Amino acid sequence: MVKYFESSTIFHFTWEQVAQGFWRRYPNPNSSHVLSEDTISREIRDHKLYSKRLLSKTNRVPKWAEKFISKNNSVKILEESIVDPEEKVLITYTRNLGYTKVMSVVEKVVYKVAQDNPEWTVAKRSVWIESSVFGFSRAIQAFGLDRFKKNCMQMSAGFDHVLTRMFPHSAKLINSELS
Repeated sequence: MVKYFESSTIFHFTWEQVAQGFWRRYPNPNSSHVLSEDTISREIRDHKLYSKRLLSKTNRVPKWAEKFISKNNSVKILEESIVDPEEKVLITYTRNLGYTKVMSVVEKVVYKVAQDNPEWTVAKRSVWIESSVFGFSRAIQAFGLDRFKKNCMQMSAGFDHVLTRMFPHSAKLINSELS
C-alpha cells in the first residue's frame, strides 16, 4: 500500500519569475538540509528544457529509525524537470536514490499560471510514499507522510524567500491542502 498526499501553493509571482527562481531555490533559510546540487544533464527537445540534477540532502532521523538507517543519514535525490515556456508549465519529479527499501518518496510538482490571476503561479504538489520494511511499512509510511506535510510549508516559504529576494515586491504565499 502506498500513502498519497496533494497540496497546492500559490506564489504571488509570475510563472516566468517562478521558472527562473526554481534554479536558485538553494540555499535559503529553510533549506539547511540541502547539502549540494549538481546538474547531471540538460537538453532542449521540442522547445522544452529537460534537466536532471542530483541533490544531496540530510534530515534528522528519529530514534526508532536508527535501526534501519546508518548514522550517515545523507541521501541522494534525483530531480528531473521539464520546462515548457510555450505552455508555461514547469514539471518536476524527485525521488530518493538511497534507503528506498526503508522508505521510497516520489514527488511531482506542477508549476503553472494560476487560473484566478495570471500574475500568480500555482504549484500543485503530489507525493507517493512507500516502504517495504516487513512489519513496519505502515508506520514508516505514516511517519514519512506526516513529515512531508510538515515540510511543505517550509519548502514553500523557502522558495518564496528566494523569489522575494530575486523579485522584490510585496508577496505572500497561500497554501491549501487538497487531500
